[in-house]
Amino acid sequence: MKEVIDVLHDGQLGFAHIGEHVKDEQLKRYFLAESLKRASFRGELENELHRDGVHDIKSEGTVSGTLHRTWGDLKAKLGFSDHQLLETAEQGEDAAKKVYADALSQDLPLPVRQLLTEQQSHILTSHDYVKSHRDALVAK
Repeated sequence: MKEVIDVLHDGQLGFAHIGEHVKDEQLKRYFLAESLKRASFRGELENELHRDGVHDIKSEGTVSGTLHRTWGDLKAKLGFSDHQLLETAEQGEDAAKKVYADALSQDLPLPVRQLLTEQQSHILTSHDYVKSHRDALVAK
């Protein structure tokens, strides 16, 4: 479960960072709200794990997540477009999708499985939202 918590931590920071740099106001609101959602997901999962007796849950994210955010920061500072920032966000969502799929392939207590399934559904929808907006920017 640490991998899921790590990817949620990475997503929280990554979405906040991209939300600060995109120019489109609708996307800005979306990314900032999604950052809060990832923090909420993380809290829900940590609470459920505490109920199951797991108490030492600390996350500072992943090395790849840190590198990914650094790359996104560099893109933002160099004036990269919203399209390029959305590409970065989609790559992060691809990582989240994989971590959730891997977690759900394991034998999990039912409450944890249900929670992860609900969160995964949201992450898949978020991935599709980011991808469709990225693709729409190419079409313009």
